Amino acid sequence: MDMLGTSDMREVERRIQAGDQEAAEVFDAMAYQISKCAASLLPAFEGERLDQVILTGGLARSTIVVERLKGYLSGMGCGITVYPGENEMIALAKGALRVLYGKEAAREYAPQRSLDII
Repeated sequence: MDMLGTSDMREVERRIQAGDQEAAEVFDAMAYQISKCAASLLPAFEGERLDQVILTGGLARSTIVVERLKGYLSGMGCGITVYPGENEMIALAKGALRVLYGKEAAREYAPQRSLDII
């Protein structure tokens, strides 16, 4: 949003197709950063084989985003599944309802401790 003045990926795609070099560079940087973040989670699996990377959210509707991420993440040696849309909000609401109706116990998660690396 800051760099291109829009949060609409369709607009970014149109700008890229129209030859907007700045939009292309910002897109490349965004896709690279998303891929780095996904790959950075690999140590959390403590050596277990990763089965699948799930791409979701509004950006997962964009073919160029999905193809770029698949390219960057292909070296992880697992499948990549795409569930486009903001389904996580529905899942969170359903989880809250399960707790409210007594079908599931509420869980508390301790805050993650930040590691300062020097």
